Parts: sequence; C-alpha cells; structure tokens
Amino acid sequence: MSRVEQAIQKAHDAGRTAFVGYLPVGFPDLETSIRAAVTLAENGVDVIELGPPYSDPVMDGAIIQEATRAALAAGYRTQDLFTALRAITAATDVPVVVMTYWNPVLQYGVERYADDLLAAGGAGLITPDITPEAASDWIAASTRTGLDRIFLAAPTSTDDRLDLIVAASTGFVYTVSTMGITGERAALDRAARTLVARLREHGAQRACVGIGISTADQIAAVGEYADGAIVGTALVRALRDGGLPALAEVTRTLAAGTTSARPDTEN
Repeated sequence: MSRVEQAIQKAHDAGRTAFVGYLPVGFPDLETSIRAAVTLAENGVDVIELGPPYSDPVMDGAIIQEATRAALAAGYRTQDLFTALRAITAATDVPVVVMTYWNPVLQYGVERYADDLLAAGGAGLITPDITPEAASDWIAASTRTGLDRIFLAAPTSTDDRLDLIVAASTGFVYTVSTMGITGERAALDRAARTLVARLREHGAQRACVGIGISTADQIAAVGEYADGAIVGTALVRALRDGGLPALAEVTRTLAAGTTSARPDTEN
C-alpha cells in the first residue's frame, strides 16, 4: 500500500474514519502555512491536503479563494510548494498530497513536477480538473515515481466514467459531495452515499468524501459509508480568524467526529 493508503488503513484499524485536512500553501505566509500543516498532523488529521494557490480557482469556495489570492499577492511561487513540502514532511510522518489544478503542473513539466514532488516528500496529487483519459503523462510519471494519483468522481459521473476513475486512481477516489448546505443536507447526503456505493460496485477500495463537510457530525455521518472525510473551508477559516491556536482547536473538534463506530465493510 502507498503511504496514503496506509494512513487510511491505520485510521480504520483504530476504529476511525480517516480525516483529510486541506490548507493552501503560503497563507497567510509561507512559514505560517508550514506550521499550520504540521498543526493539522498534531491534532488528528490522517492525510494533509496542500493546495498551491492558482489564479483561476474555479472549484474553490469564497474563503479558500480569498486565502489563495492573499498568498499570490504575497508573492507565492511554485518552488514555495516544494519548500513547504520538505519542511512539513521533515516534521511529521503524516502523508501530504497536493491538490492542484493541472495547468501549473503542465507549465512546470509533468516529469519534473513528479520528480520534485517525490524528492520533497510528497505522497501524490489530487487533480480536480483533469480526467484520466487526458492524464496519460501524469499516469506514466506517477507509476514511475510511486506517487498517488487521486481523481475526482461526482454524482453525475456515468458508469463508464466511474470505471475509468477507479482504474486510474490510487490512494483513494475523491468523492465529490455538497453536504451541509442549508435545507438540502438530507438529499445531498443521500447522493454522496449513493455515489460511494456505486464506486464500490466499480471496484473502488477507498473513497473519501469532500466538499461541504465542516462539522464533526458530518464527518461521523460520512464515516458510516465512506473511508474518509475531507475538510477544507472550516480549517482555512479557523486559520484566517484565529491563527494556529484556533486551527488546532477546530482540528481537534472535527477529529472527534472520526471516532464514531465504523460499519464492518473493510475490503
């Protein structure tokens, strides 16, 4: 198993849902973002998801966009990602995956990006805006380096699309949900449950649900049917509003939701 898969399995062996925590690189500054990622690891996160700022973050919500704009305005450059990765992975054994739009990887060079990611201690990439059939260069580079490649599945994905995603993904499948929106939570939670069940039917061994998860109760609900829960906005807001102490507190509060009894569905 990869480091990400091992981290998820370790959580499951302890009777917990895996907790994946997202933060942007360089917010509010590079050094603080490094310390913030380590803070996640010290307070209950099983996998760190690190987001390089991007000028056109079409999938990010307002709070994350605000943070990444601030990082870009402060002078973030791609090399800062690898600087941060080296520092974070020197301080913690929690695996770090990078959530990146594809254009920066392409501009940097796919093979070079993979090599530098590996050398800096990174565990893989989450690529929200590239599909498996368009990612042959990345699939080859990740196979060569042993980095995880994590593709996204959505409730609208066809069965053929899910076949492609499951076959191409390693680490876990990023299962897109919109849980937590006022007045719609029950229906959206049903959609996420249905999607994870479909992914299982198509052979997915690990599916983590993300987008819209912001409370311990929501993490507990996800743990009833998925392998992990991904939280971003709530963590970024805590860092923005209260710095590292608030981030640590919110992370611990969210991590409490991972300890609900998991169903006996291990593969």
